[in-house]
Order: sequence, then structure tokens, then C-alpha cells
Amino acid sequence: MQNIKGLVTLITGGASGFGLATVERFAKQGAKVIICDLKTSKGQEVCSRLGDNTVFVPTNVTSEKDVQNALNVTTDKFKKLDLLVNCAGTNVLSKTYDFRNNVPHCLDKFSEMLQVNTVGTFNVIRLAAGIMAENKPDDDGQKGVIINLTSTHAFEGSTGHVAFAAASGCIVSMTLPLARDLSSEGIRCCAVAAGLFDTPYFRSLPEKYRRYMPSVIPFPKGLGSPDEFAHIVQTILENKMLNGEVLRLDAALRYEL
Repeated sequence: MQNIKGLVTLITGGASGFGLATVERFAKQGAKVIICDLKTSKGQEVCSRLGDNTVFVPTNVTSEKDVQNALNVTTDKFKKLDLLVNCAGTNVLSKTYDFRNNVPHCLDKFSEMLQVNTVGTFNVIRLAAGIMAENKPDDDGQKGVIINLTSTHAFEGSTGHVAFAAASGCIVSMTLPLARDLSSEGIRCCAVAAGLFDTPYFRSLPEKYRRYMPSVIPFPKGLGSPDEFAHIVQTILENKMLNGEVLRLDAALRYEL
């Protein structure tokens, strides 16, 4: 089993939601954590609360300069990178065409979704992989692990989530070729497709949606906790047979509309 204590991990979107839960889980077990999030986030507050083994680096994941800086900080301070968890992302609730108001989906918002969620995720992976490849392999030949957050909207996206579904589908489609590309260097790659969780985005949705959606989850009822996502991240890390896989974490939820 992977020893969490001393593990060096970089987590994007680490100041809130899924990313924050993952930061907290790994930091509390003795991992060294680089928190990447926007400079307007609460990343520094998170570091102050969790202690010296956490470092906040303001990062826009779509910027090569920002990501390279975060990786430089990682290697300068901790000398290596063992685990990358990509949770940075955005969302928008909008139909393809608003027939009531005669307005099409905003193209800029659609493009932003793909740029942040998909291009941003790949940007971090492509730059981090070279650093992981420099690690000394363990007894099984493993040098590193990459885990990407995506959504079950990739499989059956609900009404108004066409942009989010597109970005999520890209992450799903990248998972296997990423694992194959990186296998020669002993780097695993998986994705976690999350269902409905108690995150800042869900809390920002219209009240009618927030009241109704948890009721259609088969079992267990109600929203998932972000720490349950963090838990499965740890499970993937510890189980070396998990590679090239997209794991659904959704309590059997399937969107119908």
C-alpha cells in the first residue's frame, strides 16, 4: 500500500470543493501538498490552517507560465512530484438555445468551459509528466499517478449542461490514451466521474434544481461529500491495477433530462 506520509502531491482547484477536500485528506496524513488555484481564491488561508507541509501557488491552469511556475516551486521545495490531482474547473448552466428569450448559448462561455476544464487539465498533465518521469521507480516500476476530476454529465448530460458535458467528455476520452502514453515511464492515469456533490457550484444553482435533484439519486439519498471524492483519489493511488479507468462516483444516479 502507498505510504501517504511524505508523498508529494500537486492539486489544482485546491482551495475549494473537491480539490480542497483532497488537500485536507492528504495533508492530514502527512503528505506534502502544493495547492494550485486562482490568486483570488482562499488558497493562502487553507495553507495557514493546514500547516507547513502545504504551499499555495496562485495558478491559472490555462497558463503555461503559471503551471510551470507551480511545478518549479514543487521541485524546489520538495524535490519531486508523486501525485497530480486535477480538480480545477468551471461550469455554466445554459441551454443550447433559449427559445423563450430568443438567445443562443453564449459561445464565449462554451469556449471558456473547454479551455479551463479540458485544455487546462491537459496543460498541467503534459508539464507534470516530465517531472514525474524523473522519480525513482518503486518495486512495481511506478513513478507517479495522475487523477483527473470529470463528471457523469460526460455520459448522460442533463438539460442545460451541454458545455459541461462536452468538457467532461473530453476528460473521459483522454483517460485511456494518457495512460497508454505515460505507461512507458510507470505513470498511471485515471479519472473520477462525479455525480451530485455538496460543492460551491451546486450551492450556486437555482433553488428549484437544488431541492429536486438529490431526490432522484437512488442510494444513498442526498448529495455526496467532497471527502468521498478525496477518498476514492486515495483508493486509486493505493491500488496499482487501476489505470486508464474512469470511475463513476454517483450513487447510481443517471440523468434523464
